[in-house]
Amino acid sequence: MKRSKLLSLALLCPLLTIAQTEPAPYGVLPSERQLKWHEMEMYTLIHFTPTTFQNKEWGFGDADPKIFNPGKFDPNQIAKAAASGGFKGLISVAKHHDGFCLWPTKTTTYSVASSPWKDGKGDMVKDFMQASHDNGLEFGVYLSAWDRNDTRYGTKAYADAYREQLTELMTNYGELFTSWHDGANGGDGYYGGKNEKRTIDRSTYYEWHEKTWPIVRKLQPMAMIFSDVGPDMRWVGNEHGFAAETSWATLTPKSIEPGKPPVPGEVDNSNLPTGTRGGEFWIPAECDVPQRPGWFYHEDQNDKVKTPNQLFEIYLKSVGRGGNMNLGLAPMPNGMLHDNDVKSLAAFGEKVKATFSDNLAAGATAKASNVRENNALFSEKNLFDNDRYSYYASDDNVLNPSIEITLAHDQEFDLIRLRENIKLGQRIDSVKVDVWANGSWKPLASATSIGANRLIKLAEPVRATKLRVHLYAPVAPTLSDFALFKEAKSDFKFDQADRKKIAKDQLNIISGDKHSKKAVDNDDKTVWETILSSQKFVEIRLPKTELITGMSYMPRQDRKIKGIPSKYEVQTSIDGKEWKTVASGEFSNIRANATEQSITFDTAQEAHYIRFIPNEVLSDDKEFSVAEFDIYLK
Repeated sequence: MKRSKLLSLALLCPLLTIAQTEPAPYGVLPSERQLKWHEMEMYTLIHFTPTTFQNKEWGFGDADPKIFNPGKFDPNQIAKAAASGGFKGLISVAKHHDGFCLWPTKTTTYSVASSPWKDGKGDMVKDFMQASHDNGLEFGVYLSAWDRNDTRYGTKAYADAYREQLTELMTNYGELFTSWHDGANGGDGYYGGKNEKRTIDRSTYYEWHEKTWPIVRKLQPMAMIFSDVGPDMRWVGNEHGFAAETSWATLTPKSIEPGKPPVPGEVDNSNLPTGTRGGEFWIPAECDVPQRPGWFYHEDQNDKVKTPNQLFEIYLKSVGRGGNMNLGLAPMPNGMLHDNDVKSLAAFGEKVKATFSDNLAAGATAKASNVRENNALFSEKNLFDNDRYSYYASDDNVLNPSIEITLAHDQEFDLIRLRENIKLGQRIDSVKVDVWANGSWKPLASATSIGANRLIKLAEPVRATKLRVHLYAPVAPTLSDFALFKEAKSDFKFDQADRKKIAKDQLNIISGDKHSKKAVDNDDKTVWETILSSQKFVEIRLPKTELITGMSYMPRQDRKIKGIPSKYEVQTSIDGKEWKTVASGEFSNIRANATEQSITFDTAQEAHYIRFIPNEVLSDDKEFSVAEFDIYLK
């Protein structure tokens, strides 16, 4: 066919022109449900089970269903608070590790049907669903695979029952945006009265790929499946809510055991924060983080709710690094969020709205060093049209184009937002941004792994009229967005209600190790590491006999697990000779969420000496580490 005929055909069929000129996709691509998920950016996760009433972080599965009776349960208050924060979805923890089901399941009697709440006729999952929809939120469910109550756990019967539970949730609660599966599987439990530790072969027990996830795919095709390894989104590898500075949306999962497919709880998490450049699958990072130190409500954490500024930092390091932000909310035993949680969420929503409602690059003009085939379809104008999928592109042989941007007038900003058209893959390796100042171009900022969303926070606000963006990619880049913002200030503060505690310089750790002072130096960045003697305890002497109500243990904050206890016992003594146990338990989830662990005694105790006994340690049982101890007075 002659060139003149090709041109005539192109004029008659514009779609043919687009097909001829659009860059070829690069690498793996996101699915339709993943695109929708990226657009959501933020959602919440609600932990509320009998564990709340036990003041624990992980329930043991032994709670009597009769304790579950929230007198003021208000799902609308919870959903409204989430919506006020700008969150787009709500996930109900339909069953946590304690095994208690928030819906009247046919698979077990350990559910709301056996509780006094609504005379056993309630369905809390349905209530959360309705409240979500009433407040404009998408709805999803979390279903723990581990069940510390079910006596069948570890047998085929339980795995079958788990799939029945999943089927019920996928069938009876409308369209779901996610099916969330925790990686915690196996360990100590009540197991219907058979108190013991049970282990399973995580790679085969649940038959995730063969039987379990296909239930979600069939019944909820648009639901994103979460586990630490995907298949739709991955755990970011921590519970601080931070993705790595470089965090690719693509991932090649690593199995702990070579030759076996990676499954929840059986994955090498070394590349989860960063992803894999050119990875085998599109599995972006979900950054989960609780609004409080713990996922469940604890009264002594009321003054430790994250502030709007803390939440905004998480937003920048999750959504701003190509992932999504999943914030854990914890209702009180009465079934409502505490006022501090509600107020902080609303103030965070106001801060986000105030920051991003005014794009300071609006009205800008741009000139690129190269435009793909000089076609207006790929013009620089697409950077400013608020469409995530219209884009600027260069010719196939131009891999490092630059774009000079002139603002409508000089602007002061401290945030730069960049986005790719991820429908064509994650193409850009990195970007550099220059600013025109004093008659020349000067480096301003740089970033890697742009993807669905990249927010670059400048150390200080900058005032400028002209900027230049350099793109670096292995194929023609497809940049869809360039925007500038100024972070809105937030002076939000909580009313502090500090617990009375003994001054750190008055605490004496009885040890021959001079470094033990690091455990009481008011600095949680220092760590005391020690090898325990055959007695395996740490002894603390108070300045005098005091009436104490509890203590706290702050684990090391360097993200190492060496010496961190998972189970503990606390003993007190007046004379240092006769001792009695006043508390014991487990530090649930401390491996993933190494926050301060509060130990409250059932009754106040007279004591001159305290022993902290680490009964089980995440690493070697002979090792012990601590960042800080605190002792609380009545």
